[in-house]
Amino acid sequence: MVGSVLKERTMGLTGRAVTPTHMPVYVGLLRAVNLGAGTMVPMEALRTLLRKEGFQDVQTLLQSGNIVFRSSASNGSELERPLGEKIARAFRVKTDLFLRSAKEWKAILAANPFVAEAKDDPARLVVLVLHAAPPAERWQTLREAIRGRELVRAAGRHGFIYYPDGQGRSKFTVALIESKLGTQGTVRNWNTASKLGALAGALERPGLPSP
Repeated sequence: MVGSVLKERTMGLTGRAVTPTHMPVYVGLLRAVNLGAGTMVPMEALRTLLRKEGFQDVQTLLQSGNIVFRSSASNGSELERPLGEKIARAFRVKTDLFLRSAKEWKAILAANPFVAEAKDDPARLVVLVLHAAPPAERWQTLREAIRGRELVRAAGRHGFIYYPDGQGRSKFTVALIESKLGTQGTVRNWNTASKLGALAGALERPGLPSP
């Protein structure tokens, strides 16, 4: 089990599970779930799966595959692939998991270059989360593929994209972005990204009781 070691570490002397508040908090994003037949991942079932694997304080946000939890893993890269594969097998869907620590997520939000847009038009600003950091020339290729009024800013394994005319009809799709950057990714609008930051931040506060 992905969380078997964690289960051993989180049992108290009485044999009851305890919440180790010193454990790192992670934000997890599932790619392309709950979009229709063959992509369904019920959030309640997802929470149950992660709890059975030994993860603590598991929470989900909305129905788009957003998770916040504690893990004994000190590096999200230890969990990202095996946990993503377990979720995909359990629900028989094709998906990828993108993990960031709470501190990393906080840094991502702080690095947002579209401050005015985040305040005035947050639904049209998205955070792009990638598996790998594309080289500068890949980002330039992506910018050259823009055919509308979209704006892109790069930041390592992350990016920020503003869709002034909305994302729904834009030809600047995630599939296009992935093909130009040469790595897989997923996006969340600023409202969702901010709420995930708030959930992760609350879990990081010492003394927070387990739900």
